[in-house]
Amino acid sequence: MVNCVAIQMTSTPDVEENLYFVEATLANTNIAPNSVVVLPECFACFGTKDINVLKHAEVQGSGPIQERLAALAKLHQCYIVSGTFPEQVLNENKFSAACYLFGPTGEVLADYRKIHLFDVSVDDATGSYKESNCTKAGSEVVTVKTDIGVIGLAVCYDVRFPGLFQAMDDIDILVLPAAFTQKTGEAHWHTLIQARAVEKQCFVVAANQTGVHVNNRETYGHSMIVSPWGEVLAQQEKLPGCIQVQCELELREKLKRNMPIAQHNRFRSHFV
Repeated sequence: MVNCVAIQMTSTPDVEENLYFVEATLANTNIAPNSVVVLPECFACFGTKDINVLKHAEVQGSGPIQERLAALAKLHQCYIVSGTFPEQVLNENKFSAACYLFGPTGEVLADYRKIHLFDVSVDDATGSYKESNCTKAGSEVVTVKTDIGVIGLAVCYDVRFPGLFQAMDDIDILVLPAAFTQKTGEAHWHTLIQARAVEKQCFVVAANQTGVHVNNRETYGHSMIVSPWGEVLAQQEKLPGCIQVQCELELREKLKRNMPIAQHNRFRSHFV
């Protein structure tokens, strides 16, 4: 049994304000030891120009965002998925969208960098999104074996690319920090999250941004925890806050025995 938590935020450009929200939410929530807590994409700085986000980019393994999250994981004796925060890229005027998994003693157990960048046009107030202007794409599929099970890491737009998840090892829990727009979220969020849960036969903890941000970008909310059968176990619709669910990994094992999708799969995906 693993307790899974998704924190939904309306993050601002103020890093300190966003960190305080996470701290206060955890302090006011009964978080069991060894829980998996997932923050949204861009949790630490959102709603401003990418060049301003770059100012907060941290060196791998050092910086106030990483230090605060490590301390929180240790304080609450839980696993914390860092959403994403900006990480410096050597010799480039860009940052990586870094997603770290902190363990209950504060150590970094895994680090993932968002692979698929959101370079699209959307019929909303923002219109055009071009993450690649300031963000460098990652290149590694990341799963990690922990004391509570195998965790796979992905971020937001990644969820649209099933090949990424087919390339992952067998995982118990998929964590998905996100900042899905209102427009795309309303159309596809539930479908994509549930599809990934069903195809990987795993629990999915998807933590999203919500509401209208300082730059008028609107995000969808509806953070969810979904079962390997595709059932929505908990959902935080529009307001900032958190949800948590006790996830029975034994049920996942039973489902895999009854419907061995991984064994039946005649195709394999490889990252290119």
